[in-house]
Amino acid sequence: MTEAPQVPTDIFGKYSQVESLDQLLSTIPPLDDHYYRPLQAALQRVTTIKPTKRRARVSSAESKGAILKKLESEIANLDQWQKRAAIESPEGPQRIRGLAGSGKTVVLALKAAYLHALNPEWTIAVIFWSRTLYQQFEDLVRRFSFEHSNDEPNWSNLQILHAWGGRDREGVYRQISEYCGLVPRDYLYAKTRFGMDNAFHGICQELWSAISKSDHEPLYDAVLIDEAQDLPQPFFRIIHQMTRDPKRIIWAYDELQNLSNSSLPTIDRQFGKDTHGHANVNLVDSPNSPRQDIVLQVCYRNTPWALALAHGLGLGTSRPDGLVQSFDDPSLWREIGYGVVDGDLTRGSTVTLERTPSSYPEYLTKLISKEDAVSTHIFPSDVDQATWVANSIQVNLTEDELDHDDILIVLPDAYTSRSEAGLILDALDDLGIPGHLAGVTASQDEIFKPDSIAIANIYRSKGNESPMVYILNSQHCVASRRLATARNILFTAITRSKAWVRICGWGNRMAELQKEIESIQNHNYRLRFQVPTDEELDSMRQIHRDMTASEKATLDEAERALRDVLTLLDRGEVSADDLPDELRSAAARHLGTID
Repeated sequence: MTEAPQVPTDIFGKYSQVESLDQLLSTIPPLDDHYYRPLQAALQRVTTIKPTKRRARVSSAESKGAILKKLESEIANLDQWQKRAAIESPEGPQRIRGLAGSGKTVVLALKAAYLHALNPEWTIAVIFWSRTLYQQFEDLVRRFSFEHSNDEPNWSNLQILHAWGGRDREGVYRQISEYCGLVPRDYLYAKTRFGMDNAFHGICQELWSAISKSDHEPLYDAVLIDEAQDLPQPFFRIIHQMTRDPKRIIWAYDELQNLSNSSLPTIDRQFGKDTHGHANVNLVDSPNSPRQDIVLQVCYRNTPWALALAHGLGLGTSRPDGLVQSFDDPSLWREIGYGVVDGDLTRGSTVTLERTPSSYPEYLTKLISKEDAVSTHIFPSDVDQATWVANSIQVNLTEDELDHDDILIVLPDAYTSRSEAGLILDALDDLGIPGHLAGVTASQDEIFKPDSIAIANIYRSKGNESPMVYILNSQHCVASRRLATARNILFTAITRSKAWVRICGWGNRMAELQKEIESIQNHNYRLRFQVPTDEELDSMRQIHRDMTASEKATLDEAERALRDVLTLLDRGEVSADDLPDELRSAAARHLGTID
């Protein structure tokens, strides 16, 4: 046995051999939180997950600005799941899963900065789908790079790239196309040939067909992909071919971005198989080795009430006509942080679910009340809605001590967002409050601007978050030709909020939505519904499915014809009495119950 080391008598402290260290530690009281958190941050070499503001304007300890200050200090350190996900880097592929707000983007940014610091000569690509993530990724990677190397990243080697790219910004698709000697396709070509909803999938399939049998040297040493759920399968096969062995491809996706896990492809469908029929990518978690499949289990962005409401409305758990959609596997409810209060999760059974305490940080419920976290507001018209929102934002900026870029206004209908934004911009302007429509009156690559209120359609707001979120025209999500998509939009809009959300709308349909919301709130944000059978799931997918291009064209043509008739009636150029009796009877029969 070795002799005990000589302990200096002039140095204060406690000393122990390895064999008795556990016993000694058990006698020492835990560190005060005042010292523990800075020490933890220093050990992790990560002082901030998100850029924190000084918030010098905050003077009231009870204001929303003061609450945000406390929230931001609480999330300054990585939790155990994020920490492991950021540090564990296998020699090969890795998948990171979690709900929106679980920290996937942060983990990817930290991994990118870490890999770049260790291997500055590598070509590393950080890829995403929402253009507004440029701003967030560049800021996070820069901050984390300074943490690791105290220097600006070499942006030539550490590249932050949109999946597609455009004339003004480099993108992965464009970069690979040009590298392989092919002409990259633009949006006009893709939309014309493959349709708007299938545009990127179509050109990626074209590119994959052109390069799949080529022998081009791979471009990247490591690739990190955010928003993987929004990218088509051919894209992943292209990335696999263009990444050097051992295929360091790290991809993250929201577990429930569209509330239907039926659409998530298996790994072999994403990355394909080799000539022998074996999957190109396999994920294996071995003992004492970095994990290849990681789940982030805690949602930091949303309060438990907002997230439960988002799931309830998205799926339609309190909808009078029943569920709109549901998970293929009922056990997924447990994986995403719900516990069974009553009943069970077997098909055909009635169940009551609620968020478990372990699925969200305790400080959220201490700093924010459920009454203030979520509120619903119904108005007689869109003008009244715009006026109320503008007045509320004025209060946010003054009494609540929020900054302009703490606030986000979300418009659910992307096609009408320009005209709808005009009303709210005018209402803000009447109060002397600047505002901008992301991607239209401001850059496509950012969503927030200092001293200006951000307005964004639902697709531009994806991947971003804001302390205060106003969702306008929520009635759009009640009755729609694409009901599942409309409900997914409402789910996504609510989950943009990391503190408070205001669900606004007008008209009779908003009154219907308000009843659903009140039903969930009156049950203390518990979700009660009948778990659908396989047959019921199939029926839902058929009834609420998105229309084909042909079906959409037929409906659009019918709408135009009906609008033409209504315009003639409004102008008095045609009288209802002039229409044949059978047409008037048919119209009354089919349209009489429509609001």
